[in-house]
Amino acid sequence: MRQALFPCVWAVAAAAGLVAVPAPAADQAGPSSLGKKLDAVLDGPDYKHATWGVLVVDAKTGETVYARNPDALLAPASVTKLFSCAAALVAVGPDTRFETAVHQRGLVLKGTLLGDLVLVAAGDLTLGGRADKSGKTVFKDKDHTYANSGLMEAELTDTDPLAGLDALARQVKAAGINRVEGEVLVDDRLFARARGSGSGPDAVSAITVNDNLVDVIIEPGEGEGKPARVRTRPETAFAQVDALVATGPAGSAPEITLSGVGPTQFAVRGRIAKDAKPLVRIYPVEDPSLFARALFVEALRRAGVAAAAPVVRPAGGSLPGKGEYDKLPKVAAFTSAPFHEAVGVTLKVSHNLYASTLPCLVAVAKGERTAEAGLREERRVLESLGVDPGTFSFGGGAGGANADAVSARATVQLLRGMAKRPEWEVYKAGLPVLGVDGTLAETVGTDSPARGKVHAKTGTLIWFDNANERFLLRSKALAGVMTTKAGTELQFALFVNNVPLPKGVMATREGKVLGKLCEIIYDQ
Repeated sequence: MRQALFPCVWAVAAAAGLVAVPAPAADQAGPSSLGKKLDAVLDGPDYKHATWGVLVVDAKTGETVYARNPDALLAPASVTKLFSCAAALVAVGPDTRFETAVHQRGLVLKGTLLGDLVLVAAGDLTLGGRADKSGKTVFKDKDHTYANSGLMEAELTDTDPLAGLDALARQVKAAGINRVEGEVLVDDRLFARARGSGSGPDAVSAITVNDNLVDVIIEPGEGEGKPARVRTRPETAFAQVDALVATGPAGSAPEITLSGVGPTQFAVRGRIAKDAKPLVRIYPVEDPSLFARALFVEALRRAGVAAAAPVVRPAGGSLPGKGEYDKLPKVAAFTSAPFHEAVGVTLKVSHNLYASTLPCLVAVAKGERTAEAGLREERRVLESLGVDPGTFSFGGGAGGANADAVSARATVQLLRGMAKRPEWEVYKAGLPVLGVDGTLAETVGTDSPARGKVHAKTGTLIWFDNANERFLLRSKALAGVMTTKAGTELQFALFVNNVPLPKGVMATREGKVLGKLCEIIYDQ
C-alpha cells in the first residue's frame, strides 16, 4: 500500500538494510573551514548507515567548492522534477498555450443541437482552475493534493476550479445552442493514459480538472457532539458522499478517514474539534475523462444549455475520427495561461500529477503519444544541456518510480546547462525559495541569514519499516542555486539516502538539516 505524507513522493514497503561506506577524502574539495563544518553534519551519528551525495560549485567558474560522493547514483525523490520540468520547458516551450476546444457534431435547429458536443482535451494542466482574478496561475504552499497526508494543513486556492469549463459552456450558449439532444463527449486521446508514480491523484490524462480530485471540506458543527459540516469542491452529482463526522472536544486532534465504496462514491468518517479550522481532505477520481464530462454537462446547464446527457453514467456513442475535427464547427475554445506558469506550480509545491504528465506532453511535442516516448526525448534534451546520460535513470516525471536515480553531479550539470538557456529565468522563478514559499516555506526560520537567498527543489521519499515500526527515509534531497553572504553564486545538489528514523521522527528533521547545510554554505 502506498501512502502520501509530505509534498513530495512517498512509497511504503518493506525496507532492506543498506549500509554505505564513508566517502574517501579524495571525494571532498573546498576550503577547509567550510569542509569541516559540512563534514560535521554529514558524518553525524544519525547518518551512520546513510549515503550522502553532495556537490557545490561556483556558478561562474564551475570550480568545485565542496564534494562528497558526487558521482553516486542516488534516489532523488522529487528533485526528479528539476529534470522533467527542464525537459518540458525546452521541448514544449515556456510560452506555449494549450487550446481546449468544443466541437458540435450535428445540425442546430431553432437552438437545439440534434447531435453531440465534443470537448477535445489539449493537455492543459489547470484549465483555468488556478487562475486568480488577474488571470495569473497561483498556488498555496501546502497544496491540496497532499491533504490526505495527515501531517499538513492543506489549503485551497481562492480560485474557481471550474473556470475553464464554465467559460466553454458560456461560449456554447453564445453560439446559439440552447439544448443538446445528443451526447456530451470528452476526447482525451491526445496521449495514452498513464499512472503517476507519486502520492496524491495519479490518473494521468490529457484532461485535468481540479487536479482530478474532489476536495472535501470539513468544518465543526454548532457544538461538541453535533454533526460536523461536510461539503465538496466542486459540488457535483458525479461524486456521491456519505458523510458521518462528529464535532469533538476543543483542542482534540482530527480523526478523519475517506474510503471509496464505488467508482464515484466515497464515505467520510471521524471527528473534528469544535474549535478547529476547516479541514481539507481529497478524493482522487479514477477516470478524469468521465469526471470532466460530468462537470461539463453541469456547466452547460448552469449556462442555460439544456444538456440531455445524464451526469452519472458513462457517455454513449463514439468519438469522431481525429481527422474529422476540421469539418466539425468549433463552438467554444479555452486558451491556457503560458505553460511556464503550470511548470512553476509543479516546482513550487512539488505537484506530482503535473510532473507525471510532463513526459506525456514532451512526447506530444515530438509527435509521440506515450510517457515512455517522452522520457526518451527527455534524455535527448538533458544530453543537449550537458548532462551525462550515464548519471541518471528515470521511470517517470515525479520522482516516485523505483527506477529514479541521479547523481549530484548530474543535477549540477542540469542547473549549469539550464542557466545558459532562455528558459532559465522562468525555471529559476518556479523554484521554492528558502524560508519564503512553496515546499521550502518553513525549512528555516524568518531570522535565518540564508532566508530568501536559496532557490531550490526539494525531495522526500520514505518507506515504512514494518519490522521495526518506524520509517526509513529513502531520500531527502535539495538542489538549486544560492547567493552567498559574500555575493558568490553557487549551484548545488544535496542528497541523503537510507536514513533510519527513530520512532516519532519524520522527514521534516532532515529537511531542517538540509536547511542548516544551506546556512553553512551561505555563510562561507
